[in-house]
Amino acid sequence: MPTSIAITDDHHLVAEAFADLIRKFDNYEVLFIAENGRDLLNQLQRSAKLPDVALVDLNMPEMDGFETTLQLRKQYPSVRILALSMTDREEDIVHMIRNGAQGYLLKGCRSKELRQALDDVMTKGFYYSDFLTDQLIRSLNAPIENVPVAPFKLNARELEFLKLACSELIYNEIADKMCVSPRTVDGYREVVFQKMNVRTRVGMVIEAVRHGLVKF
Repeated sequence: MPTSIAITDDHHLVAEAFADLIRKFDNYEVLFIAENGRDLLNQLQRSAKLPDVALVDLNMPEMDGFETTLQLRKQYPSVRILALSMTDREEDIVHMIRNGAQGYLLKGCRSKELRQALDDVMTKGFYYSDFLTDQLIRSLNAPIENVPVAPFKLNARELEFLKLACSELIYNEIADKMCVSPRTVDGYREVVFQKMNVRTRVGMVIEAVRHGLVKF
């Protein structure tokens, strides 16, 4: 049985272009195209079959991608969500992952990457590209404490940083919340990245959700 896809994008030509690409992939089918989040939810209510994956644009009228993702997670948790965007802004990526998206794909991607993203979301449960990973790399270092917390042996302060980093707060705001300097927060970030074996904030959020360290 082919993997079914729902596409949500207010730009009809973009939606049709993605649909045409997906129809060329073996074992994939396009279930329907929605103009925005509200239209997507309405079509899901009427559909006799749920899509396996929903491609969701970020910027749409009536209901944007962020709210659409939240509603899908609440109402249709079995539907995997792959975010679509023109930009690779870190805040947008973290926001979508935090809301429940399993991956983030740039609209300018090649068909090979689209296929890889769909395959990964179906087989691994998540997708984030090396390109986005490289774009989001931030570096520095600093101190750590003890009192390990499973499963990554994070101490209490590192776990506190992790939970704050899985929100929409920027790093300077996290420093204020933790009553430490931005340089100390940079240190927590580097240590947590190392312990969790990730290279980006997005990867950290995904691993935190997968291992139950944070819940949304």
